Amino acid sequence: MGLAIVFAAAMAELGPFGPAPKLAVAVSGGADSTALALLTQQWAASHDASVIALIVDHGLRASSAGEAEATRTRLAERGLEARILSLSGLPRDARLQEAARFARYAALGAAARAAGAVFLLLGHHRADQAETVAMRAARGTGGLQGMACFVARNDVVLLRPLLTSPPEILRAFLRAEKMLWLEDPSNTDPRFERVRLRLAGATTAPEAAGARQRQEAQAAEFLARHTVISPQGFAVIHAETSPQPALAALLRVIGGADYAPRRDATAALAAQLRPATLGGVRILKAGKRGPGWLLVREASACAPPVPAVAGALWDGRFRLAESSQAASLGALGADASKFRHGSNLPAAVLRGLPCIRPTDRPGELRLAAAVFVPPSPAAPHPFVAARRGVDLR
Repeated sequence: MGLAIVFAAAMAELGPFGPAPKLAVAVSGGADSTALALLTQQWAASHDASVIALIVDHGLRASSAGEAEATRTRLAERGLEARILSLSGLPRDARLQEAARFARYAALGAAARAAGAVFLLLGHHRADQAETVAMRAARGTGGLQGMACFVARNDVVLLRPLLTSPPEILRAFLRAEKMLWLEDPSNTDPRFERVRLRLAGATTAPEAAGARQRQEAQAAEFLARHTVISPQGFAVIHAETSPQPALAALLRVIGGADYAPRRDATAALAAQLRPATLGGVRILKAGKRGPGWLLVREASACAPPVPAVAGALWDGRFRLAESSQAASLGALGADASKFRHGSNLPAAVLRGLPCIRPTDRPGELRLAAAVFVPPSPAAPHPFVAARRGVDLR
């Protein structure tokens, strides 16, 4: 079976994409992402879709700008629109790879949104999946868990249609297309964990992505049937136990974190919910909210105040919809007692809500007009609340 047919089948599984979709493709210039760009272009031609390639220049080598421009030129010669995203200020220490990954995804997401693309395609392939599983297993994060084919991040959906494709097949495709690519020297640098695993020949079953997708589907079903997530940034689980992935997802969302706590930290708690604090989130009895458990942001774990300007993101959870001069945006904290009589929210919820404090009159505070925007949704797929028959998409 040809690679284009395999790619089309993967895209069919990841859709639907709606009428005349615009797709963004992350292109490093390497073989994998270059093959992805060409495959996406070919697929788009028969699906009334348009494609923009996004090339990230991390600025970590003197040659990186020239390499990014060479990649843009090669894609342009194939009729692919491409844009270069230049990063700066990355730390040159042990935090480099993690900082580069966060900066890269932030830049790609922002550029995709600016281009009107809801879907951002990534070039991870079967060998990348094997290395990811090996790395997670080494950290004790549990089981056959690879990268997901479909992940919603804020208002961009990340797609990985090449997860079942071996890298050698992608290179053979490029040779057949007479398309050149770049070789990143960091891909052979043994200082990086992924490279060491690659050199050691990390392998895993190709079912890793499917195993994770099935697990996430089960978590989404539990969330739809047993959980209410409030726009005030708290959740109620109407059950005494929870699937571990569902609880981990809720802890990530309510805590405003990019990643959930370690699997071993959540597994025992999920098996029997009880009062606890984990990942900056308190778990306590739901009380007046019915049977079950309340998950709220721990006020003491909230981020420090930030300037109260429109669009400010605070604590990784709330984005300010207004602007207040000479004021800060931060947690209500101990001042929650001033709002107890005018609100039906539990005190534990109120303490973690955002408020506006004038810098010259800190006692004249008020609740902020802010929108709950955690880094990513609780479930990677849209889900339907079967109990109420309400589509939560």
